Amino acid sequence: MVKSTKMPAGHHEHCDKCYNVHCQVPVQISVSCMVIKCRKNCGAILHMCKQEEHQLLCPNETVPCLNVVYGCPLTMLRHRLAKHLEVCPASVVCCSQEWNRWPVSENDLTFYKNVSENLQTEGNLDVAMALRDQELLFRSIKMKNIFPELMAEDPALKDISAAVNSPAEEATCSSVCGEFTENGCTTMEEKEMSQEERNALSKSRDIDSIQNYSSWEKIFKKEMGGCKQTVKNLNKREEKGQEKIEQQSSNCQGETRHLSQENAAAAPSMSSATGLAPWQDGVLERLGKEVNIAEYNMYLVHNGAMLINFGQLAACTPREKDFVYGNLEPIEVETVRTFSVPTSYRAKRHHLKDPANKAKTTNQSVDTADLDESAEGLPNSDEVSATLLCSLEKELKGHFISESVGIDGLYVDIGTQTYNFASAPFKTDASLADVIADKPHSLYVHVEAESVTRRHNKTSSAFSYMCGHFFRRDEYRSHFRNVHSDIQASLSGWFQQRCPLAYLGCTFTQTRFRPAGHQATIKFCQDVSAFVLQPEVPSSLCGGRKAFSPQRNSKHNLDPLSSLPLEILQHIAGYLDSFTLSQLSQVSHLMRAVCATLLQERGMVFLKWEKKTYSHGGSTWKCRKVWEFSSLFSSVDRWSFNNTPSMSDHLKACSFYQREERTEPVALACLGEVRDKYADVKHER
Repeated sequence: MVKSTKMPAGHHEHCDKCYNVHCQVPVQISVSCMVIKCRKNCGAILHMCKQEEHQLLCPNETVPCLNVVYGCPLTMLRHRLAKHLEVCPASVVCCSQEWNRWPVSENDLTFYKNVSENLQTEGNLDVAMALRDQELLFRSIKMKNIFPELMAEDPALKDISAAVNSPAEEATCSSVCGEFTENGCTTMEEKEMSQEERNALSKSRDIDSIQNYSSWEKIFKKEMGGCKQTVKNLNKREEKGQEKIEQQSSNCQGETRHLSQENAAAAPSMSSATGLAPWQDGVLERLGKEVNIAEYNMYLVHNGAMLINFGQLAACTPREKDFVYGNLEPIEVETVRTFSVPTSYRAKRHHLKDPANKAKTTNQSVDTADLDESAEGLPNSDEVSATLLCSLEKELKGHFISESVGIDGLYVDIGTQTYNFASAPFKTDASLADVIADKPHSLYVHVEAESVTRRHNKTSSAFSYMCGHFFRRDEYRSHFRNVHSDIQASLSGWFQQRCPLAYLGCTFTQTRFRPAGHQATIKFCQDVSAFVLQPEVPSSLCGGRKAFSPQRNSKHNLDPLSSLPLEILQHIAGYLDSFTLSQLSQVSHLMRAVCATLLQERGMVFLKWEKKTYSHGGSTWKCRKVWEFSSLFSSVDRWSFNNTPSMSDHLKACSFYQREERTEPVALACLGEVRDKYADVKHER
């Protein structure tokens, strides 16, 4: 008999296979049910038992946003999800626009020195942008990675090393570790702490000493275990060798005296098959399996003559077997570079020099002693210039100038470049920005930025930067068009114009464009590190301002804007851009509450992860939702020329524009040749 399969509860045998809208099958228990329409009026007709399943597909069903796990709190009909993603506050985009900046060379020091003396970042958009990139660069460079030999020693590690190197600790370590005997065995004497010392340690409140003790105790236990394991391996190896010798001697008792002498001669060779001496058979095969190639090469260099004498290594001249070298000579290793660097992106100006005019150079070992000056009298190196140089050296060649690099097992490049800084030694976690925090600000990167895509070769002396600002998905288009395409790409000569004599040191600049239809100018805000629109407020409105008291509790101290009804304030705030809303929310508690009502419509939400550490040492990561406004200003569809005077008007009064008037006649370059040719033609006539 065939067992009848029961349908699950709520399912019918006919309904699972029926897709007919005009189904006329009568209603029967566990067989079929009635046909109904969707309660959400989506137009679907289905059996009643499929109603729960239809809710997963119904376009008129109310569902949360797809980014609900990322912080979006909105719910909507299912058919509006796709359109909502364009304005979803949790659909955040990070701008990945990249550009390069070159470090300041020695030829442009005059201009950048004058700019550094008067850093006006409001009008100089290129200087403000360069200072922002320079600050990010200095924060990212850690002095520990560039100059590890100039770092200050950690006091905790210094105390630990002093405690370990003390005579008492040395005596304790010597008594614990013991000494090796001739047969490979070890005598170890473990000196345990007395009960009084344990009680004193348990009552001590010095947490650092307890942590140091536990860490060093773990290290000593690991070394002790390694010594014990080594002794066990040596004993096992000797026992196996003795068992083999005894077995061979027992098997050879019935043979002749000649065979016994051969076995006796072979026994020492087998017992010595595990050593690494040059006279032992198979030493090179065992050495190649146990050590790396560097140690293998050094073994050949030191023991080459003995290996050849004992027949372990063939001579360099196979035809003459009797001739043997006294020692092995190392062969010079030559590095062949078969990869040609693409020329699509190379350094500017530095690669355009004429090689014919290059000064002759010679290789010679020099030292500071050749300068006939003491080391204290030598000038100190500049922290920024030396750090940027070493950072680029690592990116280009993979190592620092002052670092010793091993080429192979035989050759090592020893770095002899050293630096002497006035601020050395540096702290362990110090960055380049921390080192120069107390010094006057200067500009060390070029004001001109070069946008290079990732497909080009960037292996050059330039630093790369990224925008890194976050925007809503519907705001990113306006940001990229106005900031990167219109402003940043046209700063050098079009959007902002500098004096033609800037290479001589003139710092004059003027902005040639302004937003059409907006009474505002483009400025660079250092607080958010972004370009913003600054409205032009008439002087009549600014002249009648009054200083208000910081106490806002009294109604008489409210400013005219805060005294308006809440509905009017919300209506006014709806016309502001995202950057203005972020600044308005920091004015007062009232304005912050007004801007909070526009967060879901104009703001964006993040998941900020924070690490929480407990008293017992454990830690957990927790995330919380953070709402904020982006740095986007009002979209500018058209730009118009600003009412700025011509650059020729500035050149009339520019201090770097010096005329050189000549009154004496000067012969042209080709005037003599033309005169001679004219004389020859006249003579022929």
